[in-house]
Order: sequence, then structure tokens, then C-alpha cells
Amino acid sequence: MDDVFTTHLVGQISKQSPTPLYHQLFSLLKSRILDGTLALGLRLPPEEQLAELFKVSRITAKRAMDDLAGEGLVERRRGRGTHVIYQYSPKPVHAPLTGMLQEIESMARNSSAEILDYGMRVPPGAIREDLRLDDGERALHLLRVRERDGMKFGHYTSWTAGVEMPADPGIFQHTPRLSYFREQGLEVTHVAQTLSAVAADASVANALGVVQGSPLLSLTRRSYRKTGAESEQIMDFLVVLYNPAHFQYSMDLTLD
Repeated sequence: MDDVFTTHLVGQISKQSPTPLYHQLFSLLKSRILDGTLALGLRLPPEEQLAELFKVSRITAKRAMDDLAGEGLVERRRGRGTHVIYQYSPKPVHAPLTGMLQEIESMARNSSAEILDYGMRVPPGAIREDLRLDDGERALHLLRVRERDGMKFGHYTSWTAGVEMPADPGIFQHTPRLSYFREQGLEVTHVAQTLSAVAADASVANALGVVQGSPLLSLTRRSYRKTGAESEQIMDFLVVLYNPAHFQYSMDLTLD
């Protein structure tokens, strides 16, 4: 149990917190049961030992254990102690795609884009491989800066396969690209995103009005479309560099 109840873990119980000590202890133990650290069948330390370990009263330890039992996470039996009865199993996290696409389109409609560059161009090698383009094959390239209320919050670089250049590229100043894709017969069925942090190079710093080297939130989004019953293909490659002073990225996830 020393591997579970480490000094760092014990130190998370604080008398300075406005949250009652019993609830702090209950929440801490509950999280370790739900994530499988305290596994099915494990016997938990008796109340006296928990109280001593976390430097709380025995009444506090008892109430925390009673609450765990009340939620069906442990079973308490006189003479046998307290055992974990929750069976941990990995649960995939899903972000509903429909909601995500709606948020993307909503952001586009509630901001404006300055188009810095556009055209049917040959993408860099790595992106060409992602889009499964032959050597010399072109894709729709857009380079934009988005702003809202006079604040430039994002630098957008995108490459899209399977679409044509619109007669008026200026539509992308206010029209979401997803809307244009649908008009071209392309439906997004799967999105993969990666978040990281980068420093602004001279070009991006100038476009966003920040100092070169400023930290930016980097989002890489690959959007897929179905090409068969069990196959799909990347249709769009997007890199967005956000100015964290004007933008925060949040996700609302659901567990199935």
C-alpha cells in the first residue's frame, strides 16, 4: 500500500481547504478506485490506519469510507474489513463530432478572416503523403488570420484535397470552410486533433501582431471523409496557431 498512499498523495489532504476533510479523503480514494489504482478485491487500510496516515480523525476516516460504501465502490464487513468491489474497465473518451463541427462553424461565422495567400498549390511532401496526392498534384491552399472585435487570435494554414478553387476566394473571409466543403460534396466524418505549443516565427508574429518568439497554442487538425464502408481518407490538413492572450481552447467530452 506504500506504493499507493505516497507522501505526495497524503499531502493532498489539506486542513486549509474549505472542503471538509472527510470529503477530501472520500474524493481522493474514489478517484483511485475509479482509475483502477485501488483494484477490485483490494483490502483498504482500517479506519485507524487511514486516520493516522492522512492525519485526520477516525470519525473523518469512517465517514469517508461510509460514503465510498454508499456509492457502491467498497464493501464493509465487520471482522473482514473494507474491500474494493468496483471493477475497473478502460472507457474510451469520445468528443461528439457533430458538436465539434458546429463549434468550428460557429467560430468562423462569429469572426472574420484576412486572406494572406491562396491558390491551387503543390503541398509539402509530408502533407502530400497525408492527403495521398501524387507528385505534382495540387490541393486548395489557404493562409488566413482570423480576428474578432479587432483582436487577431489565430493564424490558419490549410491544405484541402478534392475541392476546386471558388470563383471568389473572398468567400472564405466570412463563410466557414466546412460549408464550402459540403457544397463541393465533401462531408467530414472523422476529425483527429493534436495540441502543442510553439514559438512564433517572424512571419506568424507579424501576421498576429505579437513579438517574435511569443508562445502560441498550436492545433493540428486532420479531417477525414469516408471512401468506403470501412475506409476513410484525409481530405483536409489544418494547422492553427492561436494567440493565448485572445483565445482559449476548451473541450466538453462525454464518456460512453
